[in-house]
Amino acid sequence: MPEQTVWRGTSSQWKNLGVFILCGLFCWLIVPIFIALSRYLQTKNKIYELTTERLKITEGIFSKVTDTLELYRVKDLETRQPFLYRMFGVENVQMNTSDTSSPFIFIEAIPSAASLGDKIRNQVEAIRAQKGVREIDVE
Repeated sequence: MPEQTVWRGTSSQWKNLGVFILCGLFCWLIVPIFIALSRYLQTKNKIYELTTERLKITEGIFSKVTDTLELYRVKDLETRQPFLYRMFGVENVQMNTSDTSSPFIFIEAIPSAASLGDKIRNQVEAIRAQKGVREIDVE
């Protein structure tokens, strides 16, 4: 069965609210305008793609870098909604993995309506069952 995209999206610009307010207050200095533009483009160009087998994180404005996580490596999943994020309908998804190159993945300010945490959990369980993978912790 070919790999299919389950969800694709970017973080919300709400995570940059503090920077945008400060840059707006000091916009007469010109430099803050470029700082705000840089933060906007960094957030806009960091794309998360959840497929049936992997989580792909592509980032970069001019040069692109894609980090791939096999879903069967996800050990723990946590969703968090700080107070301001709850007001704006966004949440953070935090994953602990057994991947050596990225043992911790933090996806910030994803719309709550996307229910990304549940989608990741469902895909992790499905791919583990399909590949017959079990997670064993040895201490």
